[in-house]
Amino acid sequence: MSENPLAIIVLAAGAGTRMKSRLPKVLHQIGGRPLVGHVLSTARALGAQHIEVVVRHERDQVVAALAEQYPDAEIVDQDEIPGTGRAVQVALDALPEDFDGDVLVLSGDVPLLQPDTLRRLIDGHRAAAAAATVLSAHLPDPTGYGRVIRSADGVVERIVEQKDATDDEAAVTEINAGVYVFRARPLRTHLARVGRSNAQQEMYLTDVIGLLRSAAEPVAAEVADDAAATFGVNDRAQLAEAGRVLNQRIVRRWQREGVTIVDPATTWIDDDAVLAPDVTILPHTQLLRATVIAAGATIGPDTTLVDTEVGEDAVVKRTDANLAVIGARATVGPFSYLRPGTVLGAEGKIGAYVETKNSRIGEGSKVPHLSYVGDATVGRHVNLGAGTITANYDDVHKHPTEIGDEVHTGSHTVLVAPVKLGAGAKTGAGAVVRKDVPAGSLAMSVAPQRNIEGWVEKNRAGTDAADAAARARSAE
Repeated sequence: MSENPLAIIVLAAGAGTRMKSRLPKVLHQIGGRPLVGHVLSTARALGAQHIEVVVRHERDQVVAALAEQYPDAEIVDQDEIPGTGRAVQVALDALPEDFDGDVLVLSGDVPLLQPDTLRRLIDGHRAAAAAATVLSAHLPDPTGYGRVIRSADGVVERIVEQKDATDDEAAVTEINAGVYVFRARPLRTHLARVGRSNAQQEMYLTDVIGLLRSAAEPVAAEVADDAAATFGVNDRAQLAEAGRVLNQRIVRRWQREGVTIVDPATTWIDDDAVLAPDVTILPHTQLLRATVIAAGATIGPDTTLVDTEVGEDAVVKRTDANLAVIGARATVGPFSYLRPGTVLGAEGKIGAYVETKNSRIGEGSKVPHLSYVGDATVGRHVNLGAGTITANYDDVHKHPTEIGDEVHTGSHTVLVAPVKLGAGAKTGAGAVVRKDVPAGSLAMSVAPQRNIEGWVEKNRAGTDAADAAARARSAE
């Protein structure tokens, strides 16, 4: 692109009634980001001097969502006059008075456009010295989209919205993607002439195209190579389709970067996830938000990782993990649940039906099965026996458990926090540990076993168990 000044206006003021949602349409997510977030990420890549987001419906909710990740976006409020034309008009008014460059208009609900597509659009616009250039696409079923109407010699004459189209116009398959480049000066002039005599009583931005042509201003159209990139999202079905297309792109990108994805159809990877070469992803796996997978790791099947880091050559299967760190060569699963704050050291193990939370589990340590470890610090080469539980909650406060290196606990040990087990300590099966255990000590809390002879025959007379017991006594 040349160095002409560029301003980008993102339209995010609509109600999105067809979504039938309490959440504003532009905040619905695909690929781990809101729709408008994808648009703003693309806008950032174009090096514009100004990026403005026009808001109205659920204004505070949209602004709050943008403030954290897109603080550089300038918020512009649309007034009570409806329509895309009015949205662009108030955004133009918010630009510096002397701005006389190009204005790129994007829709906050068209999330799949790539920077390269928009660069070609802008370059074509400037090369043609056009007053306006429309991004269009050919769709087999153009229902719901505005139609690009051309003259017999192929010149763009106007854009007609679906609700205002005649039968002949509705039969046109070239659709308006809702993306335009304008020269700022003619855009200002002709927006002032746009009325509201249409089916929706709105100021249509598309009317500017016809007005420019009536004034003999040059108007061009750039047909997108990838029609799917122009998809707008108006309802839940289109949201799902846009998500599917985006996911296909992401999966294909990682495959080309050296990641083995066994079943792309059941693998979902968010835009912010990062995968190294030689990672293997097995079917029915979701890698969400800022998840990072190191080289050689195997993830899945049936696994969901959210904001989770996985080290080199680790194996994670049939696991849910959120804000967790899994060390190199560690193994997790099957049927493990790693809650926020879990850190598993290198070559460690979290096994079947284990839940962890806010705990650091040291190098080579194992929590093999049927355990809960919460608010705990576990040393190196520890083995927690089946059913070991850190009882960290007293109905009012959470309390910590500290377990030293080389500790082994017996099956069904309960560690009642706050409590410390010194290095090399052991517990007997079924121990309930309420006091600190010194290093190298054995903690036991087993009462003497009592056997009451003849209890079943006396108290369960006539049952199968009593009959079996009587036969066994006779045999003895």
